[in-house]
Amino acid sequence: MATKKTQRKILVTGTAGFIGYHCARALLAQGDAVIGVDNFTPYYDVRMKQARHRILTKNKSFRFYKISIVDYRALEKVIIKERPDTIVHLAAQAGVRFSLKNPWVYADSNYLGTLNIFEATKRHGIKRVLFASSSSVYGDNKKMPFSESDATDHPISVYAASKKGNEALAYSYHSLYGIEVAGMRFFTVYGRYGRPDLALFKFTKNIIAGKPIDVYNRGKMKRSFTHIDDVVSGILALLKKKNLRYELYNLGGDEATSILDFIRIIEKSIGKKAIMNLLPIQAGDVPATIADTAKARRDLGYHPRVSIERGIADFVDWFMENKAWLLRLKEPMQ
Repeated sequence: MATKKTQRKILVTGTAGFIGYHCARALLAQGDAVIGVDNFTPYYDVRMKQARHRILTKNKSFRFYKISIVDYRALEKVIIKERPDTIVHLAAQAGVRFSLKNPWVYADSNYLGTLNIFEATKRHGIKRVLFASSSSVYGDNKKMPFSESDATDHPISVYAASKKGNEALAYSYHSLYGIEVAGMRFFTVYGRYGRPDLALFKFTKNIIAGKPIDVYNRGKMKRSFTHIDDVVSGILALLKKKNLRYELYNLGGDEATSILDFIRIIEKSIGKKAIMNLLPIQAGDVPATIADTAKARRDLGYHPRVSIERGIADFVDWFMENKAWLLRLKEPMQ
């Protein structure tokens, strides 16, 4: 008689967030139990977070705790009660530009929150943590594409510095306590239910509404735009990887796309021209973030499959289906 497969229990932080929501949904779809935590910060309109959250709560294998990871005691209570096998730590204060206005929240959410995750992991015997880092840690490195072996000693925003700090914390906890740790350096992630502060959402919203879009560095930027489905495939592959120690992985798209080409693809998908407000580059931003994904390909079998044209067309379809409420969302804190 076949034995019943034991259901994995995975704690995912930031399940009301963009990547956290999609990660949790994929884990639930493959039969895992997901313990979600989030505190619904109002950096952007919480109605987006609530919409994601409602979808997750329809699954009986999803349990949720509305807490802040900055509150160590609240986090520890969840971990003691649920005893997860693994933590996928995706909660963070997002946004390079907002870190210029309110750096303190990045110290709390990103650094202290991550310290709490690792300390609770150590105290309660959890063997593995995957955590979100960012392509921002590469700073203004001139060598392209960015490789995990490149120096990351010169972050040029508080957000980037907080992510660099997360990587240092992760290494120290691995070195001291043998926790299996992997940092995921995400490159400009986009897709359905994407963050309202990101370019794809803002450009799509304003083009549909006939409003101008702000194009920084006059469009002379390049990004390895990464579809959310490809990011999730990388996370799932990391969860399956055996004998993990301390590793960092670039999870980026296959194509380096200029911002002007990015806008042209959006215009084509919507069927309407953008009114562009060409501006200088913003403080803390970099002209290009291009991913070298050779390590992820070798170790994880990571292969981005969603082209930028297909990914944007899918996002625009979703936006048009939901534009009645998406167009009413408040502007994010930037």
